[in-house]
Amino acid sequence: MAVSEEKSKVYFTDFRTVMDVPVTEKLKRLCRRAGLDTIDMDGKFVAIKMHFGELGNLSYLRPNYARAVAEMVKDKGGMPFLTDCNTLYPGSRKNALEHLDCAEINGFNPTTTGCHVIIADGLRGTDEVAVPLEGTQYIKEAYIGKAIMDADVVISLTHFKGHEMTGFGGTIKNLGMGSGSRAGKMQQHNSGKPHVDPELCRCCRRCAKECGSGAISYDTGKAYIDPAVCKGCGRCIGACAFDAISNENYNANEILCCKMAEYAKAVCQDRPCFHISLIMDVSPNCDCHAENDAPILPNIGMLASFDPIALDQACADLCQQAAPVRNSQLGDNMAEPHWHTHGDVWTDSNPNVKWKEMLEHGEKIGLGTRNYELVK
Repeated sequence: MAVSEEKSKVYFTDFRTVMDVPVTEKLKRLCRRAGLDTIDMDGKFVAIKMHFGELGNLSYLRPNYARAVAEMVKDKGGMPFLTDCNTLYPGSRKNALEHLDCAEINGFNPTTTGCHVIIADGLRGTDEVAVPLEGTQYIKEAYIGKAIMDADVVISLTHFKGHEMTGFGGTIKNLGMGSGSRAGKMQQHNSGKPHVDPELCRCCRRCAKECGSGAISYDTGKAYIDPAVCKGCGRCIGACAFDAISNENYNANEILCCKMAEYAKAVCQDRPCFHISLIMDVSPNCDCHAENDAPILPNIGMLASFDPIALDQACADLCQQAAPVRNSQLGDNMAEPHWHTHGDVWTDSNPNVKWKEMLEHGEKIGLGTRNYELVK
């Protein structure tokens, strides 16, 4: 598919405000300026796809932002609901009951957000719709949470942050991985399984604490990952401080990024979609962790667009222009005397990641364009 030469518009505002004007009001103005009001929502179900944060994590978006988006939907006569799918690994969001408890504890309920929370893939993560795809390389049928596919309109509300496998977690990850049912997440993660180099392993057991599958043992005196049990989520790779864990499939992260873009296409095709990203509390790893390390970058601003590829590209570019926070994972890496800088904040924070491939592939399959105009 030919790459579009036409620029997509991405609208941007920072977090500065004046007396008596909440940041949530700035968010509403941004979204309306970007064209949210042009979508017909009257009498329509509107899925607001977001991440409710793992228990123990404090870097996820506050419920106030979700409420602001829900209010805009209601103003247009729409019926909004907040939604996400269950996780592939054990944790506080592995089934709908625990997921709803987690969302409630983290502040997401009808009182705080003005709309209900629905776990899109049901009680056990098996309520899904098989969505056929054309023009894709890896996925011909994506398994998407049913409630997301039942919606008439999809709005992605994304916390833009770092990620230990994909470089950053933005709109594509929020929609692609986040909208996949348990089978869908497995389909995206099955490109490669990590393995341990015993000569580099120091038996610190950090990887086992991060593993959500119970796949890591120490019977041999060193960490060992059972490939039959491992789900391929890669959290152990980000956890190891000694580079002892890597993917046997050298391009597994690259393929994961491409599959996520194809899953995002399954969510977005054939219906109105609008995308919002907030670059704040830019933790080095995913909000799926039960903790969040210090931000690697300063808070930058809020962005909105109809084009998910352009939006992620704009967010990534703004982050590249920002000065790293010294007391952070990225800052520590950059301060190492023998650190070989990659000239890229995402790779300097998590050296094993791939991220450009996600945007290049998304553009190739017609999800959007990396060519954008930033409207401040």
